[in-house]
Amino acid sequence: MRGGLEIRRMRPEERAACADLYVRVLKETFTWQPPERHRRADFLLAAREEEVYVALEDGRILGLAAIYRPQKFLHSLYVAERGRGVGKALLDHVARIVGGPLSLKVQEPNARAQVFYAREGFRCVERGRDRGSDVPWLRLVRDPPS
Repeated sequence: MRGGLEIRRMRPEERAACADLYVRVLKETFTWQPPERHRRADFLLAAREEEVYVALEDGRILGLAAIYRPQKFLHSLYVAERGRGVGKALLDHVARIVGGPLSLKVQEPNARAQVFYAREGFRCVERGRDRGSDVPWLRLVRDPPS
């Protein structure tokens, strides 16, 4: 990556840009969801209780990861330019921060994410469906390195 990649906690003035990235990636990736499900407000609401980290290159936000630390749960990992190692860098960063098994849920139709997480050492421990949704999900867990 030219200029290097910086990963740090999101600053309050970056909240809107992160919400925009979140919606843009949802629209590109979650094609099985109706467009009205892609809302900035969802990100902004969740970010109040989560720690959000950003990956920046030359001052530009390329991706974000949001964790809910009490449960060591990765709630969001969204990358604007996939295939450049940004997602792995964010994932490794938050895994170090939580110190322990890291878990997440991935929607079953999101095959690309499942391949990424399997490559990064996650395993499926549960399957389910959220109330009011017909989209199945998988709960994945990665144990910390021993």
